[in-house]
Amino acid sequence: MKGQDLLLLLKLVSLSRQEASPFAVRESALARASLAAGAAPEAGQDPYSVRALEESTGISKSEVSGGLRRCQENGLLKAGRQSGRPQVNTRGLFEFLAHGVRYVFPARPGPLVRGLPTAHAAPVLADRLLSAGEHIYVWEDAEGSQLGQRIEPLFRTVPMAARRDPELYALLALVDAIRLGQPREAGLARDLLEQHLRGRVA
Repeated sequence: MKGQDLLLLLKLVSLSRQEASPFAVRESALARASLAAGAAPEAGQDPYSVRALEESTGISKSEVSGGLRRCQENGLLKAGRQSGRPQVNTRGLFEFLAHGVRYVFPARPGPLVRGLPTAHAAPVLADRLLSAGEHIYVWEDAEGSQLGQRIEPLFRTVPMAARRDPELYALLALVDAIRLGQPREAGLARDLLEQHLRGRVA
């Protein structure tokens, strides 16, 4: 499994949640800003198509195809019976993210850079945790305005993809909190991640 495979799986989870509760994302200020910036898929385009996934994640079409294939082979993805669209095995994905991701994709704080907040500094956790550290964690990003310690994202296009999709941003930030391995933050992140993957977050 590659880091972009996880980004792809989390994007598919986000798309599924948006279909189930489209107004939750549509009403987000971040989503409105993204739409204004032209980040929305083209009219009539299937958001699950390889082309749309390339545009929304920044992963090349060949890597999207390869990632979908790898995730089918490892049991984290299957084709929906009726729609034929890729459907994530959220139970299996949660098990891997909760217990394995910190070992396969460990995160270590780096130098101070400007970027997009992640882990406990991201909106999904910022109101729930008070950081005892001096600096927040960020994904380095030319469009970012926050100063913090650099965290290597799962894939280089994560900041762009997160800016365009608030639900995906939340999922990726929760995964980073688990990757960092700090017990209190990781425990809360696992609980919230399970809720997001099961579609229980409004």
